[in-house]
Amino acid sequence: MKKVLIADDDIHIRALLRTVLTQEGYRVIEAGDGDEAAKHLAETPVDLAVLDVMMPGRSGLDLCTEIRSQYDIPVILLTAREQLEDKEAGYAHGTDDYITKPFEPRELLFRMNALFRRYSLASSDKIRLNRLTIDRKNHEITEGDFTLLLPLKEFELLAQLAQYPGRLFERGELIRLLWGADYEGDERTVDVHIKRLRDRFAEYGDDFSIRTVRGIGYKLEVHRR
Repeated sequence: MKKVLIADDDIHIRALLRTVLTQEGYRVIEAGDGDEAAKHLAETPVDLAVLDVMMPGRSGLDLCTEIRSQYDIPVILLTAREQLEDKEAGYAHGTDDYITKPFEPRELLFRMNALFRRYSLASSDKIRLNRLTIDRKNHEITEGDFTLLLPLKEFELLAQLAQYPGRLFERGELIRLLWGADYEGDERTVDVHIKRLRDRFAEYGDDFSIRTVRGIGYKLEVHRR
C-alpha cells in the first residue's frame, strides 16, 4: 500500500483527500503545517507528498526544497495562486506538478498515477547522497568518474539505509533484510559493518552520516549542501 503525505492547513481539504485516496487504496498521512509534515517525513517513509504552498511553519516551497535534497519521491504543490510566476517558483523549488485550487480530487489522482509511472520508469536503482551516487543495479558507488566497489554486505547495508534517509532501522530488522531470517550470527555483525562504512566514508561527512540510536539501531541522514 502506497503512503501519501497530505500537508495542508485546511482541515476540509485534508478530510476530502483522505476520503478519496483511502477509497483508492492509499494510506494517508496528514499534517496541518510544514513543520509537522517535516516531522512525518523524518519518521515514516512515504511514496508521494502533496503540499499546500501557504502553510504555517515551513511553507510548501521550503518543504519541497528539503524533500528534493533528502528524499526521492514525487511532490505535488497545491495553491490558490495561478499566476505564471507562482508556478515558476514552485518548479524552481523542485516540484513535479502543480495544481491550482479549487480542483477536482480525481484530477489529483490522475496526476499522482502519472508521477508514479514516471518515477517507476526512472527506477530507484540509483540513490543520490550529494556527491555520491549508489548504483544498486551494478553494485557500485560513484563520484564523477571515480568508482568505488564495496564488499557485498557493506554495499547492501549502505544502500538499504540510503534508500530511506531519516528512517530508523532496528538491528534485527537489518539482519532480516540483508542476512536473512535464518541467520544464526550475532546482531553485532551490523555494528561491525556500520563501523567499516563510517571509516570508508569519513571524508564524506558533509554529505551524509550514519547515526546510532542507542539500544535500537541506525539511520542515515543526508546533509543539505
